[in-house]
Amino acid sequence: MTIMQSFSDLMHQRQQRETHKRTRPVETEVTKLDVRNLNFFYGEKQALFDVSMTIAERSVTAFIGPSGCGKSTFLRTLNRMNDIIEGSRHNGTVLLEGQEIYASDVDVVALRKRVGMVFQKSTPFPKSIFDNVAYGPKIAGQRNHKALLEIVEQSLKRAALWDEVKDRLPDSALALSGGQQQRLCIARALATNPEVILMDEPASALDPASTARIEDLIFELKQNYTIVIVTHNMQQAARISDRTAFFFQGYLIEVDDTQRLFTTPRKKQTEDYITGKFG
Repeated sequence: MTIMQSFSDLMHQRQQRETHKRTRPVETEVTKLDVRNLNFFYGEKQALFDVSMTIAERSVTAFIGPSGCGKSTFLRTLNRMNDIIEGSRHNGTVLLEGQEIYASDVDVVALRKRVGMVFQKSTPFPKSIFDNVAYGPKIAGQRNHKALLEIVEQSLKRAALWDEVKDRLPDSALALSGGQQQRLCIARALATNPEVILMDEPASALDPASTARIEDLIFELKQNYTIVIVTHNMQQAARISDRTAFFFQGYLIEVDDTQRLFTTPRKKQTEDYITGKFG
């Protein structure tokens, strides 16, 4: 079996799952994020070159490419996480629902509430499970315990973790397994009611069973959220994403419907990467 055939099989399995589990009708695609001619620099070093792409609302977009290709840098430009890096700068445009997120009057805290992030390594706070999820709402000013409890419960349910921890909310989050900690971090991101969730290789440190739980969760979350994920695992991108973008040496080489990109890529560089000729 060729690599292209294996990706075709993955697409067929995915289509069967979507047909079985679809909970809302297919709708006209609406652009959530629109990036135009983006260049990004770490000091004098340019990390992204003239990147332009759109990201659809309530979909999963995967970024793939070899290490150091710019995919994580690009992900972090979408909620200005790169702002904390001294000497970083950009030019170009990043629009969230038509509004420039780098405009001088943008409240970055409010932006990151709308565009949440889950990192590669699970990063629970050394607090209780409850306080981890309630952290964002508390920072936003919510002090009513009943309201916080409702937010925590709903966020944990959306993260497919409630049934496992509902009797352990006062316990330390650090006592959870790796996969549970990552789902807790997703619940923490959901607690601020974001519109977009950025995920930087969220399953790379997890075992296969935990990875499958995270992938199933992403599939469910896209019914209500726009999800952008960086992954080093091309099979994972094929399983969970609607569109895939291939980056190489800071350039966006190709972005397309996931099935087309993995089975009939338009660019030779893309084909060489997904068939393992380099990586």
